[in-house]
Amino acid sequence: MPKSSPRVLSVIPPMTQLNTPYPSTAYLTGFLRSRGVDAVQEDLALALVLRLFSRDGLTRIRDCVERLPERKRSPLLAGFLREFERYLASIEPVVGFLQGRDRTVAHRICGREFLPEGPRFDALDVYIDPDGGDPLAWAFGALGLEDRARHLATLYLNDLADVLREGVDARFEFVRYAESLAQSQASFGPLAQALAAPPTLVDDCLCALALEAIERHAPALVLLSVPFPGAVYGAFRIAQAIKAHDPAIVTVLGGGFVNTELRELAEPRVFDYFDYVTLDDGERPLLALLEHLRGERSRERLVRTFLRDAEAGRVRYVDCGEPDVAFAEVGTPTWDGLPLDRYLSVLDMLNPMHRLWSDGRWNKLTVAHGCYWKKCSFCDVSLDYISRYDGASAATLVDRIDAIVAETGATGFHFVDEAAPPKALKALAHELLARKRAISWWGNIRFEKSFGPELCRLLADSGCIAISGGLEVASDRLLKLMKKGVSVEQVARVTHAFSEAGILVHAYLMYGFPTQTVQDTVDALEYVRQLFAAGCIQSGFFHRFACTVHSPVGRHPEEYGVTLVPLPPVSFAKNDVRFIDPTGVDHDALGVALNKALYNYMHGIGLDEDVRSWFSGRVPRTRVARHFIARALR
Repeated sequence: MPKSSPRVLSVIPPMTQLNTPYPSTAYLTGFLRSRGVDAVQEDLALALVLRLFSRDGLTRIRDCVERLPERKRSPLLAGFLREFERYLASIEPVVGFLQGRDRTVAHRICGREFLPEGPRFDALDVYIDPDGGDPLAWAFGALGLEDRARHLATLYLNDLADVLREGVDARFEFVRYAESLAQSQASFGPLAQALAAPPTLVDDCLCALALEAIERHAPALVLLSVPFPGAVYGAFRIAQAIKAHDPAIVTVLGGGFVNTELRELAEPRVFDYFDYVTLDDGERPLLALLEHLRGERSRERLVRTFLRDAEAGRVRYVDCGEPDVAFAEVGTPTWDGLPLDRYLSVLDMLNPMHRLWSDGRWNKLTVAHGCYWKKCSFCDVSLDYISRYDGASAATLVDRIDAIVAETGATGFHFVDEAAPPKALKALAHELLARKRAISWWGNIRFEKSFGPELCRLLADSGCIAISGGLEVASDRLLKLMKKGVSVEQVARVTHAFSEAGILVHAYLMYGFPTQTVQDTVDALEYVRQLFAAGCIQSGFFHRFACTVHSPVGRHPEEYGVTLVPLPPVSFAKNDVRFIDPTGVDHDALGVALNKALYNYMHGIGLDEDVRSWFSGRVPRTRVARHFIARALR
């Protein structure tokens, strides 16, 4: 790519993560630079949080709260105003501590007199010591000063986020900002209405940050990557500010949300904010777009790109069909330009496995593109990010790891694959050991039977500290219906092998799958209880099954015994689709019990209790043998 290519700015919009950069811009920036493009990047998600949670930001939040009539001020807001001077004095030391810049503040935080304590601290009542001792001693012990302080500081930040939500912007969340405006919204109307409304303090801060980034980099092309529905509103606000400032700057929308939910985009108003919207992996569409902007390629030869026809005013989709850039040739992601020393390591959950998602700055890397299994009936197996499996050699992967460690100074890696292949992980482990590389890594896998004790020990020797994988509904009948390719016994043996090797295990769990009965749910929880009790898994998360239009259930519902509810006409987002399950089970009520049980299991509580005790109503006795998992392990 010639040096005459325009400068490209890739932006992470709010909200994604606090502890580490979302990797999309790092991948795109590294790839574009490898092709000679002048590419830079900004994390406006982090920048927004740091601006709001500062002395100036809290002062502006207070001003907003004070403008509310007293009758509209909740006890939370009243408490914030009453303790404002303490918040003002503590906010920057707390942020500095969570960034790792001032560890000595931990002593004051743990003294429980430095921080004002709002309703979020009520959660500590769960851990009250009946003997009157330290309620957190079980989690942190005598030596866990910094972790204890990080947990308390996280509760403090969550209190302030609640204040911001109640007193300034009801849509604010640390990771799901205004999510409901975008997720499966058939019409662009709600989002358009929000964008036309008077800006909130959050909007003003975000727009100011966007324009500062434009002034700093002077880009001709801005890429906004939206991985989740909770980043869509922020991306549109940023694009709105850019277009108002300089309409000549080309804006492009892409990312996981677009690839999943905007595949049938027909809303012309989207192009008041974005000049182009691209689907699937961004490398090839961006190369084609840059050639077009330099006058070297016509619009008819763009790749997987939506645009608005200026004359007809309609949305057009253009794809000349050029193949994607091979995974081995996408280059090494770069974090150059991102403030790696300013991310916040927060500690929401005390569970040692669960905390990995929010605590510590991890270099995110992919072992292979797509999923080698791509059969699960609940998954979007028809989409490119799952269906197109493409790998790279272990030598190439370790070369990338070496380059990233040299650039960032950090040796922790999170492999963000849909499911990292066992053969690739084995080869990677051998290459790391052969080169004598000392890194720590974790990632997502399938609970394949090939993960036996020998392979698990090899992965641990190479630096693996944790893995996550899908158990989904712990029911052999439903696992078969899901085409998961595993059984409960197999999952038990695999997870036990990882645990025996000293590797933490997180299980993704599901409820509400088509034809799942109350009996199935009770039995699944019993399997989960036994897995925790046997030390096979240390962490888990229950999520409600959602039928998507791109999954086998959404495409062939008759095979799963359900009927889809017809969707309204779609011009914007299309993903989730409601369905009618003849079993008629109230999964919402069951979900409360499942999550309550799981929360306790992760803290080692209630593992000997009958699983029926977690349910508020009458449920049947489990059909699972009391020692099923123990026998499977023998």
